Amino acid sequence: MPGWAQVCEGDPVNQDWEDRATAAWATFDEYPEERAAEFRAVIGKLVAELPDGSELAPFEQACAWDSTGHSDKAVPLYREALARGLSGYKGRRAKIQLSSSLRNIGQAEEGVNLLTPELDAPSDELDDAVRACLALCLSSLGRDREGLSLVLGALAPHLPRYQRSMANYARLLVEPEA
Repeated sequence: MPGWAQVCEGDPVNQDWEDRATAAWATFDEYPEERAAEFRAVIGKLVAELPDGSELAPFEQACAWDSTGHSDKAVPLYREALARGLSGYKGRRAKIQLSSSLRNIGQAEEGVNLLTPELDAPSDELDDAVRACLALCLSSLGRDREGLSLVLGALAPHLPRYQRSMANYARLLVEPEA
């Protein structure tokens, strides 16, 4: 495909497509709940431009369903995107968002199983989102101390003071004192 480049992991998309997708998502707040279908149609038109078998296509569709309050419709699309090989940054986003959607439809344990390995993945700007979503899944399962530990551990480096204390408190919520 002339003019196409590997802008994101996986699918060949050109910068124009990526820019238009980013612009479409920037308008999301302009669509009140009663116009959610219109927003999904905007994303659908962009998705229709992607090559057949694209792992990015179900991911973008899942995001649109998820963002408009339909976790149940998003879950199979996130799964499809990951099964097609969505990886890297967008793959990690898909795992975070899939876990959140699973929690929303009463499958928090699966969300925990999906996100727990992400705690050991190479660090990036999504680390705190992994921990926050994992904490919510844990809380849904009645494992609040583990969830609070994750959240405090994620928060500690951002504090202007008390980083060491908060990190220790986070650890002590799940590890017994010696």
